[in-house]
Amino acid sequence: MLLAGCGFHLQSALTTPPEMQLTYIDSVERNSLFHRELRSQLKAAGVSLVDAPDEATAIIAISVDETDQRVLSVSARNVPTEYEVYYSIEYALTSGEKSLMAPQFLTLTRDYTHDETLVLGKAREEELMRGAIVKDLVRIVLKQLSSL
Repeated sequence: MLLAGCGFHLQSALTTPPEMQLTYIDSVERNSLFHRELRSQLKAAGVSLVDAPDEATAIIAISVDETDQRVLSVSARNVPTEYEVYYSIEYALTSGEKSLMAPQFLTLTRDYTHDETLVLGKAREEELMRGAIVKDLVRIVLKQLSSL
């Protein structure tokens, strides 16, 4: 009763529009972290993924799928001390000639400090951070799809 009073609700399972019964993912980068995670989460949600667009009842078109890092700050010796990792995607959902979702552009960022004496550890930290960003992006995309 205490949880219900505070507004807490359990997250329900992903529900997709009926048009997504057979879905094709049209991606500019088929081996990206985002593409692989999206496929995995859609399969886990019970969406049937097809290998050809002519077999699909819906197409998720990913037109932008890019990730990189930028320098945020430098030391007095002009050595980078802080980086920002970002991941950007743009996607749309169509069913035949009908647009179910207009193109959506999302960018998520995380920043981290850099110590030149801990290069290997920081490389792993950046890799883990990028993976966390991808999981968050997929979660946002799936939530938007389930609201259709």
